[in-house]
Amino acid sequence: MKLRFIIILGVLILAEYYSYIAVRTTLRNALPSWRTPLMVLYWALTILSWAGFFFLRTVSLPPAVRNLYIALALGFTVGKVLVALFMFADDIRRLISWGIASVGSAPAHSAVQNNGIPRSAFLRQAALLVGGLSVVGFTAGIANRYRYRVRKVRLAIDKLPPAFRGLKIVQISDIHTGSFDDHRAVEQGIERVLHQNPDIILFTGDLVNNIADEVDERFMKIYSRLKAPMGVYSTLGNHDYGDYVQWPSADAKKDNLERLKQKHTQAGWRLLMNEHIVLQRGNDKIALIGIENWSAKANFPKYGDMQAAYAGLEEKNVPFKILLSHDPSHWRAEVLEKYKDVQLMLSGHTHGMQFGVDSKWFKWSPVQYVYDEWAGLYQEGEQHLYVNRGFGFLGYPGRLGVLPEITVIELV
Repeated sequence: MKLRFIIILGVLILAEYYSYIAVRTTLRNALPSWRTPLMVLYWALTILSWAGFFFLRTVSLPPAVRNLYIALALGFTVGKVLVALFMFADDIRRLISWGIASVGSAPAHSAVQNNGIPRSAFLRQAALLVGGLSVVGFTAGIANRYRYRVRKVRLAIDKLPPAFRGLKIVQISDIHTGSFDDHRAVEQGIERVLHQNPDIILFTGDLVNNIADEVDERFMKIYSRLKAPMGVYSTLGNHDYGDYVQWPSADAKKDNLERLKQKHTQAGWRLLMNEHIVLQRGNDKIALIGIENWSAKANFPKYGDMQAAYAGLEEKNVPFKILLSHDPSHWRAEVLEKYKDVQLMLSGHTHGMQFGVDSKWFKWSPVQYVYDEWAGLYQEGEQHLYVNRGFGFLGYPGRLGVLPEITVIELV
């Protein structure tokens, strides 16, 4: 954890250095009447961005102001990292050119673009352009935070019992109630879920950011609207346990978790806590297994217990099993190896980092460097994993390239 913090801090310091050099060099030939105000603006934005890391949790701001501030600060910071990548790459290029010139007989020449602009100046201007687009992009992304996208998947599974062919599952995940600032927008998202006419609704964890009371009466009324003929089932995610806030006592933390469990029950959801249920149509059966959070990543807890969830299941002779497990790293770390009879696992957790490129032809997000499976459908042999991109948002109050998701899975 300390090493990761040091690496992140080092990257941010390097980004600040390169960004300052890029801005200062670019403004060198500007008129003094422009140069000074622009440098003052640059430093003011820098100070405000860093201040957010230390004081944002302690300062109360109107939701609209807070969202705009976070988007600008995040866009400004990511923009600086992108600037640093361009500038660092140029430094490497110049170092290699210098090395070649040092061992050769010919003197080194400054690389120049076809239009006469020195290559370093061209890269510097391109870097500042990309950095500026980052600020604009993250700010515009605020408008996407309630722009729910319905993704439909037809999944062919050989062992699916005949009576369950055509079963329509709607999965939602990572609601993060504490981040919402628009009840009506959330209600419209729930209406889109119901509009899919699902046979069953499955929620894969993180109902709240930290505290059960985030689900107030208005949100409880909204979530209680989720109904399906075969029921609504849920499990817990890492944020549901209250691990990321300071509690006055262990009992207070335990009481918060109990109240959160009650919220699931009050909404009409069947919360699965390291247990399974058998669903039956005629003589055919499938099993629904739900476990508490289980992560292969060191920063997240392992509360889940697959052995407890499986207890008594083997003798019931159920040919098809669906697993609800919040963290997708569980699939590769344990499920694929030890539970080969789980044909479908549903997860969330990653949010697709709420940032990236997410198209039919190409998918990329920084989260892929941490999670092998981070968005969409994956398959190993006869086992499948679907990672939902999340219904809500956390931290950054928006979505840039990776929209909030309602998943419709039809089993055929």
